Amino acid sequence: QLQASGGGLVQAGDSLRLSCAASGRTFERSTMGWFRQAPGKEREFVAADGRGTYYRTSVKGRFTISRDDAKNTVYLQMNSLRPEDSAIYYCVADDRSFRTTYSYGQANRYYYWGQGTQVTVSS
Repeated sequence: QLQASGGGLVQAGDSLRLSCAASGRTFERSTMGWFRQAPGKEREFVAADGRGTYYRTSVKGRFTISRDDAKNTVYLQMNSLRPEDSAIYYCVADDRSFRTTYSYGQANRYYYWGQGTQVTVSS
């Protein structure tokens, strides 16, 4: 089970750190990541930690994914937030490491999904 937290309402330029705590089993050797979905838009990849770290272009340099395996938790540090970052953020995990960078960005590759946490960035 994955439990995401840390969302909230912030202003443009602010920072937030999302957390995703896993329970019931360890995800130490798993790929873990984040997707997001804004109202009326398709779900989109944000970041993943597998064989390396992977980010969608629009968040590179602003977002950082990290994990604490001792706590069975993955984080998403989000800096310089923009209104277009507003969405429900979902943490994901899968026991596989993927062969291609493209694969890390595909939602159907991930077996485990947590409930979302809302991030709203005002202008």
